[in-house]
Amino acid sequence: MRPENGPLAALFMDDNQATALSSSAILIAAVGRGSRSALKRLYELESRRLYGIALRIVRRPEIAADVLQDVFIQVWQNARTFSAERGAGSAWLTGIVRFRALDAVRKLGREIPSGDPSLGDEAVEPNVIEQIDAKAEAVALRRCLASLDENQRRCVVLAFVDGFSHAEIAQRLSAPLGSVKSWVRRGLLALRSCLQS
Repeated sequence: MRPENGPLAALFMDDNQATALSSSAILIAAVGRGSRSALKRLYELESRRLYGIALRIVRRPEIAADVLQDVFIQVWQNARTFSAERGAGSAWLTGIVRFRALDAVRKLGREIPSGDPSLGDEAVEPNVIEQIDAKAEAVALRRCLASLDENQRRCVVLAFVDGFSHAEIAQRLSAPLGSVKSWVRRGLLALRSCLQS
């Protein structure tokens, strides 16, 4: 006898039912059972957000696209290890994309350019002033983020680091959409004011 409702219902869904749902956790569980249509639906739901995270880390669109492909290969291979009890499906995916993106950055740092301009891999001397400015900006941003109220900080980070929409943040925090929009707006205003001072 199959349960029709409740948390176990997702375990008994066929591919069409699973892909009709939008919960990342349910889709990951279906992928873990070998559902290609669940993987496709998961890609449709999460690829833009995950690509955005990868791009912010690697800063090169072609590398971010490779990272995204690697992420979904890893999801296909390891979805059965996902446990909803340990965290949300979207957080699991975010962790994978961050790990893959940081790994790509480390690999890029180890590459030794040939010096052949026809290959497009000429060594470029980093601008020291830009590096110092970037470090100073990062320190200032961390300081200003720490000065925000908890709700504002969480919403700003979820929106601009993790790439969540206002509606996704509201759902994740179990908060009204209007409050989330207000926290993001006030948080950004406070950040701007702090960074300009």
